[in-house]
Amino acid sequence: MRKRKAFDDQASAAEIAGAASAEAAYLAVHEEEEHLPPGTDLTAAAFFDVDNTMMQGASIFHFARGLVARNFFTTGDLLRFALLQIKFRLVGEDAADTSRAREGALAFVAGRQVSEIVDLGEEIYDELMADRIYPRTRELAQRHLDAGQRVWLVTATPVELAQIIGRRLGLTGALGTVAETDDGVYTGRLFGEMLHGQAKAAAVRALAAREGLDLRRCTAYSDSVNDVPMLSVVGTAVAINPDGALRDIARARGWQIKDFRTGRKAAKIWVPGALGAVLAGIATLMWRSLRRRARRALAA
Repeated sequence: MRKRKAFDDQASAAEIAGAASAEAAYLAVHEEEEHLPPGTDLTAAAFFDVDNTMMQGASIFHFARGLVARNFFTTGDLLRFALLQIKFRLVGEDAADTSRAREGALAFVAGRQVSEIVDLGEEIYDELMADRIYPRTRELAQRHLDAGQRVWLVTATPVELAQIIGRRLGLTGALGTVAETDDGVYTGRLFGEMLHGQAKAAAVRALAAREGLDLRRCTAYSDSVNDVPMLSVVGTAVAINPDGALRDIARARGWQIKDFRTGRKAAKIWVPGALGAVLAGIATLMWRSLRRRARRALAA
């Protein structure tokens, strides 16, 4: 049972989110007595962002698409979820209503069993995510593993889904957004905030402290300027498929830049892509609703 824990009352929402994520990642890896293979590098590791770094597109929206196909959402649920996500990304942490956006960001799972969401995540990964993994980013992760280093994903995606992705890729584990649960049921509230921006950096620092990692020997990978805090806490930062702002910062700081996208570059503005997925889901739901109404009218 994961209840809201009394981390430091004075801690920021980002620090709370980071500490909760690090605890979840640590416990998942150490559920059983760990036997590290010979040659494991105990102080170096790699951290990979997921969306547009390890995976093409946004993992949470691939997940949402899968839920729409299973009639998990109503049109109103999907729209509310999308608006909260967009608001959180747009208004940042200084807006007066950010706390409500944070608390509502994962409200779509409120009242659902954790086991149900995990089972759906396994199915949806196979259907909509596995084919969207960037092979060359996956190869980079494998190089770290082959060098004896542990590899974690770091993402705003719910930690349960993040752990599924990490496990399917053969990685060590995953840091993700931690939602409060009570007796195996989601309450719809978060620990602190979504694992985004400063919260990712806090999670990496917290996990490094638990695992005894030397961050100067660690590497981090991301596509987004929002992850500059995470990229800045490690010794080696790599911009993968970077947006324009991150590319500029990477050049200025001498960070490595790698671009694995092919053909027309993917749009890097978050909202249009997310909104497109949302509108597609809403259109699907509306079409289904209209078809049901038409059938009832014909039968009347």
